[in-house]
Amino acid sequence: MEPFIRSEHYNFIKSQVQVLINGHASANDRNVLAALRAVTWEKVAELFGGLDGERADLLGPIVAIRSKEDAEPFLAGVKPYVIPFPAVTEGVVKKLFPKAKKLKAPSLEGLDLREFPYMGWDDKGSGRKYIVTAYKGKLTGIHGTFSTMHKKSVCALCNRHGEVGLFMSEKKGSTQDAFVRKGNYICRDSHACARQLTTLERLHDLIERLS
Repeated sequence: MEPFIRSEHYNFIKSQVQVLINGHASANDRNVLAALRAVTWEKVAELFGGLDGERADLLGPIVAIRSKEDAEPFLAGVKPYVIPFPAVTEGVVKKLFPKAKKLKAPSLEGLDLREFPYMGWDDKGSGRKYIVTAYKGKLTGIHGTFSTMHKKSVCALCNRHGEVGLFMSEKKGSTQDAFVRKGNYICRDSHACARQLTTLERLHDLIERLS
């Protein structure tokens, strides 16, 4: 069976595993737990438009998870079927950001690209944050200035509460030589943010607003 799980879907499956663990730790009612397992399976199957055959055999055991000890072998068995994010090389960077002449590709050392629905990194020389993700069937890049706020809030991308900064980007306005600046609070740590991303919807919305 070929890899068929996108990174954000794998992150979603991990989040549902944690929901099951938390549910079994806090509830004893059989009916409640049966309903929790049914809802979990429905949500996971919905990611793929339904599951049957080998895919159902692979992901079906999620409903039997009750503890961290159950979760670890399940996730280890699923991970080989996750499609890794493409390596963001120097060539990719030059193609996506042709005006950023001295921009270097992000370091990928020690990263499991199966956990990354997008790749984000900071260019300390320019004070900018760069983001690359798949959008409408191809790799797309956006960039903007990034100011650390030293405060915690909800990230506009992963929707989790954590340390954020203000990502500001420009797009062309309605008149010549006019630009419109738009800002969003996003995670300071792009790697942690990507690993928490369970849907690309908010990231795609950001790309559309900046296009």
